[in-house]
Amino acid sequence: MTTLLFNKPFGVLSQFTDAKSPTERPTLSGFDLPKGVYAAGRLDRDSEGLLVLTDNGKLQAKLSSPKFKTPKTYLVQVEGAPTETDLAPLRTGLKLKDGLTLPAKARLIDPPELWLRDPPVRYRKSVPDSWVEITITEGRNRQVRRMCAAIGFPCLRLVRWSVGSWTLDGIGQGNWKSV
Repeated sequence: MTTLLFNKPFGVLSQFTDAKSPTERPTLSGFDLPKGVYAAGRLDRDSEGLLVLTDNGKLQAKLSSPKFKTPKTYLVQVEGAPTETDLAPLRTGLKLKDGLTLPAKARLIDPPELWLRDPPVRYRKSVPDSWVEITITEGRNRQVRRMCAAIGFPCLRLVRWSVGSWTLDGIGQGNWKSV
């Protein structure tokens, strides 16, 4: 059994081929990953961070399926300065177009020490930005981004830091390690 932790860069698709685009977009095939592994879950092209890859179908299903409620933690740079009151709806569950979310863990954090993003996040002098750590146990399409937008604080940068007990700690951008 092979299981890898990969630090997916911004702009890279969470798949090995890109059949939908007439122009080539970066995919996992550009990172010298072992043959036969597949992503356990998705990470949007405009998100960065931990992507678990495995050749174990049971593990892949466990990590991907909402019924197992595997926690996934994100470091989210948002536009604006949310307060604890602003974050409260994330903690109780909030209504999105596809239904009520499960309660998430959410807390304000100091800016984390991360790699530089290419391209850099757009900064506006007149609008502050803040960092929030959010842990969810489901995995709807663009869920964290939609949750932040729903409370009035759009995402500028989204980095998945952990899946279950696995973290990005010590894995450089575009690199991977076997576990």
